[in-house]
Amino acid sequence: MEITVKTAEQLRLTAEEFELIKQKLGRTPNFTELCTFSAMWSEHCSYKNSIKWLKTLPREGGRMLVAAGEENAGLMDMGNGFGVVFKIESHNHPSALEPFQGAATGVGGIQRDIFTMGARPIASLNSLRFGNLKEKKTQHLLKGVVHGIGHYGNCFGVPTVGGEVYFEDCYHTNPLVNAMSVGIMQSKKMISATAAGVGNPVFFVGSATGKDGIGGASFASADITHESVQELPAVQVGDPFQEKKLLEACLELIDTDAIVGMQDMGAAGIICSTAEMSAKGKVGMRIDLDKVPTRQKDMKAWELLLSESQERMLIVVEKGKEKQVLDIFEKWDLSASNIGEVTDDGILRFYMHGVLEAEVPAYELVLGGGAPQYTREYTEPKYFEKIAAFDINAIEDITDVKAVAEQMIQIPNIASKRWVYTQYDSMVGTANASTNAPSDAAVVLAKGTGKALAMTVDCNSKYVFANPYVGGMIAVAEAARNIVCSGGEPIGVTNCLNFGNPYDPEVYYQFVKAVTGMGDACRKFNTPVTGGNVSFYNQGPEGAVYPTPTIGMVGVLDDFNNRMTLNYKHEGDVIVLIGEQKNDIGSSEYLHKLKAVEYSPAPAFDLDEEFKVQNLVADLIKQQLINSAHDISESGLAVTLLEKGFSQNLGFDVTVNSAIRNDAYWFGEAQSRVVVTVSKSNIESLKTKIESAGISFTELGIVTAGEIKVNGENWGSITEWKEKYDTAIENLLK
Repeated sequence: MEITVKTAEQLRLTAEEFELIKQKLGRTPNFTELCTFSAMWSEHCSYKNSIKWLKTLPREGGRMLVAAGEENAGLMDMGNGFGVVFKIESHNHPSALEPFQGAATGVGGIQRDIFTMGARPIASLNSLRFGNLKEKKTQHLLKGVVHGIGHYGNCFGVPTVGGEVYFEDCYHTNPLVNAMSVGIMQSKKMISATAAGVGNPVFFVGSATGKDGIGGASFASADITHESVQELPAVQVGDPFQEKKLLEACLELIDTDAIVGMQDMGAAGIICSTAEMSAKGKVGMRIDLDKVPTRQKDMKAWELLLSESQERMLIVVEKGKEKQVLDIFEKWDLSASNIGEVTDDGILRFYMHGVLEAEVPAYELVLGGGAPQYTREYTEPKYFEKIAAFDINAIEDITDVKAVAEQMIQIPNIASKRWVYTQYDSMVGTANASTNAPSDAAVVLAKGTGKALAMTVDCNSKYVFANPYVGGMIAVAEAARNIVCSGGEPIGVTNCLNFGNPYDPEVYYQFVKAVTGMGDACRKFNTPVTGGNVSFYNQGPEGAVYPTPTIGMVGVLDDFNNRMTLNYKHEGDVIVLIGEQKNDIGSSEYLHKLKAVEYSPAPAFDLDEEFKVQNLVADLIKQQLINSAHDISESGLAVTLLEKGFSQNLGFDVTVNSAIRNDAYWFGEAQSRVVVTVSKSNIESLKTKIESAGISFTELGIVTAGEIKVNGENWGSITEWKEKYDTAIENLLK
């Protein structure tokens, strides 16, 4: 077969990249070799259009135990000799075509990133985006994705403890499915994804290889079109029971002295794990592809190299200790095959039945090595002109706050996600402390460590659309605020950066500014970025999705007694708003969904003010001055007050006398605000603390036995509101 530029372009390589490959090899590659470059130089594996800006993020300091991007996931110090391992990744394109398997294998892949380092996963989270929920296509995607997440997570045995679900028209063709996993381990037992030791055997372990997922990394690096359904084989198929056995076998193997390095075969399969492990260890490998277990006959070399079949690992073993490996995997009824060995020349050589099929330098394939890095042009989006033209005075203020509140709590973005989370097992492992005691972040006991972890995923993509820099900061700030309001200390971030086509200068502007905003906020909160995922090309024929830099954040509770929940505790407690109410409705759900205004500024936000508020709330919790804390985010103050009552069926009686607009006061989404409750005996101490911190506050009213009054108007009982809130999504899905 003659290899030409056209061949390269069919494999989603540019003409310039084809020439670069020839230059690096000193010859024209054969088809199998070209396939390896296509996978490894895809955006999904090489980050060629994003790495320049990712390097600007704070990637060290704080509690970091490994450098960002150096291993399969981030590792941070919990204290007491333990580390927390966490990462978030996308499975957007596969989920758009086959929602069940796309979402299921996304969950499976992120779990492997955790346990391949030696950590036991203890919690999963997810961030999901879909189109208009009233449309049949959206309902099909939602049902498939939720079923896939629930099926894999429930069978694998890790609780799904938190997440977020949004519905916006821009996600109609291209939903976003971001999966996060968190695990714990003894820090000194970390296993690196590195190959070392010339002559050490290379083992393929886990499930057999099939043709599912071939070209998945390249598929994820292109726009979704009407023809994308023809690429369904690029979607993998998962088996959670096989993964559960693989988890236990790998953790047992780690307790031996037989293992040198290990890596999950995720995106780009065998070629990715062999290349990355070899390049990191500055070694090469000889691999006999005919020794790879297969579940389909007559697979070609390039198919074996690029298959993304699930539940597979590549392990480098200490020579002479092969039997330990074979015995462990036989015990767990899993395949373990010696497929090659480590060499000393940095070259990957792949053979089939003794015939050399491909010979490529590992270094030239990988991110940080020979993979290309690009600087793309970017320009301010033209729609910013519409945002700048927004005038709050052109929006008629509301007079009936109750009627608007009733509409607000039934908007799918705001309403209870009960239909979703009841399909997930949140109790397996018995460590989830948030099931019956809701908090702004999920709180999970880290058994055996003497500590607990708080974790969350956050991003309001409307804010990022309105102002990518400010929106990027808010995503980090809200994640930190949720952890602080739950009693935790934020320690680190993993991110999943979902954007449109990077070759569009306006899309790339969104990316650059959002990353810059995230970086500034992470530095402020001392939450370095441990790693994550970039997912470009999230768009369909109608255009790009909202820029969605999802933040996964983890915090530590050194003392579980400092755990804080969001719900009202006692009738008669005083309700206090910490933070300043602003005459602002920018990018609010109220403005967008009820007033149909698509273009408005991001909500009011000041990073220094946010930092002060979070420090104050953390201090109040440690001093046990407050009984509950719930931040104000989407939907504003009115819905926050209602949400605090749902858990214990307690109501509120509040009286407000304000000069700002009704819609801004009750439904505006200005940041840096937290609603707390305090015992009457502690109200004066609380006021003194807030005043000494130099922060605005408002005493709103008191907690009631269940009835709701606002400025003297009877709003009925909390149970009536809870029914509307709980059933809104279910009613749309009937």
